[in-house]
Amino acid sequence: MKKSPKKYTDEFKRDALRLLKTSGKTKSEVERELRLSHGLLRQWGKRFAINEIENKLELSDCAQLESQIKQLKRENAILQEERDILKKTISIFSRERHK
Repeated sequence: MKKSPKKYTDEFKRDALRLLKTSGKTKSEVERELRLSHGLLRQWGKRFAINEIENKLELSDCAQLESQIKQLKRENAILQEERDILKKTISIFSRERHK
């Protein structure tokens, strides 16, 4: 049976990335100590950047753009669906007027 992936809080991710940065240990060593899957810290490092001033975990520029693209694609799909509905409605009403 396959286990479902664990969910980690942003606070945990921030602490893990900070530990990696300040401990002088390798990613593999930190992952072993925290019992994380191999490569997880690398993924978090690519996706998140630590804002030291505000002590917040933020999406990196690339991840922000990917998120924005995803949102725009969803909005575009909704607008296309609404447009198609309006086209069908116009078609139905125009047929009724010509009868």
